[in-house]
Amino acid sequence: MPLGNGDSPAGADPCALDRAHVLHPWTNFGPFAERGALVIDRGQGCRLWDSQGRSYLDAVGGLWCTNVGLGRAGIAEAMAAQAQRLAFSSTFVDMSNTPSALLAARLAALAPGDLNRVHFTTGGSTAVDSAFRLIQFYHACKGRPGKTGIVARAASYHGSTHIAQSISLREGDRVPEFRYTTEGIWHLSAPNLYRRPEGMTEAAFTDHLVAEFEALIARVGADRIGGFFAEPIQASGGVLVPPPDYLPRMRAICAAHDILFVADEVVTGFGRIGHWFASMDEFGILPDIITTAKGLTSGYAPLGAMIFSDRIWDVISADGARWYSSGFTYSGHPVGCAAALANIAIIEDEDLLGNAVRVGALFEERLAGLRGLPLVGDVRGRRLMMCVENVADRATKRLLPDEVGESRRISDACEAMGLLVRPIGHLNVMSPPLVITPDEVEFVVETLGRAIRQVADALVREGVRLD
Repeated sequence: MPLGNGDSPAGADPCALDRAHVLHPWTNFGPFAERGALVIDRGQGCRLWDSQGRSYLDAVGGLWCTNVGLGRAGIAEAMAAQAQRLAFSSTFVDMSNTPSALLAARLAALAPGDLNRVHFTTGGSTAVDSAFRLIQFYHACKGRPGKTGIVARAASYHGSTHIAQSISLREGDRVPEFRYTTEGIWHLSAPNLYRRPEGMTEAAFTDHLVAEFEALIARVGADRIGGFFAEPIQASGGVLVPPPDYLPRMRAICAAHDILFVADEVVTGFGRIGHWFASMDEFGILPDIITTAKGLTSGYAPLGAMIFSDRIWDVISADGARWYSSGFTYSGHPVGCAAALANIAIIEDEDLLGNAVRVGALFEERLAGLRGLPLVGDVRGRRLMMCVENVADRATKRLLPDEVGESRRISDACEAMGLLVRPIGHLNVMSPPLVITPDEVEFVVETLGRAIRQVADALVREGVRLD
């Protein structure tokens, strides 16, 4: 029963309280009413303990975000010290605070090229929202107020604010009860190598994707398109690693038409695949704007950032009379910025970028060994950003009906064995903390393999045909 206003939750079951009072992001009402939520009570490194004391290795990394692992006293102490010294200070108009200024300079030093300007936000969604606004502002300042359209890709996820979710186009995210902005937003095909047309080479597939972008610009008009949003690796949309020269060629098209290239590095930033930022170091492109969050604080505090070029700054600041009327109460929050500074120091001091490369290579290699199992259609990703795509028929790549729910059944089987992986559609996704060890990688892969076999056997017994 829900508690009344005068009731005390002291000693109550947190699972029951959660079920009675919380509307979760992406709630599926029927299963939630039946199962409730897994309530996590504490964490250390890659490991979590629920409210019943059961232990799990968290191969999800929170939500792509607990990069330095949980239980870091150094970050907690930095946050506490900052909260005592200055818990809040507005950054509107002409005020700032010391951690915000220090972190902005640090991000400018870490970001590639001339991306030296920083606008702080509350997370990834608001960073994308801010990039959308900056694109409009920039082109208006150049005398092109109609150049406001946005191009993104299918299977993309850029956040859950209204405009961020409208820019996104991930299967299952758009429900009929909500409305989305569609005018002035266009979507291209995803660079999904696994599901490219039968017989098409990687090079031909890249040509096809690039030609699709060029055709869209010709049809719509470059004078109407202001920005292109791209996750370097499409995360929740399937952990889609693009062909090698896809992003450089898309970047060149943007530059030719003064379309601002936004690299959404909310997931790939701060070490997920072994770099501070993946755009330049992994894919060889210099974007105009980077959006980031998640690994910026490793989840210790809500914080995001939009990092953009001096070229954009020079345009928008040229008329000193202009006002940039966008931002958030918690932009540059001093405690969040203190957490980010401590987090970055840990990544540096412990060479966690190097660990992501070394252990990530092992993770790729060991997961690839699951390809021969029933249900496993593809294993893909980069370093500590991986997924398994489940199929009914490995030859045709045919998916199981959604109602089978094989990915959820696999994640449930893993959970029963002390492992958390994330089911998304027909995928099981993994993004463990950068501190994961080789032994922990072995546990993840062996446990996931057992879970896949268990679920495949159960499906066959239920009469589901797997080829």
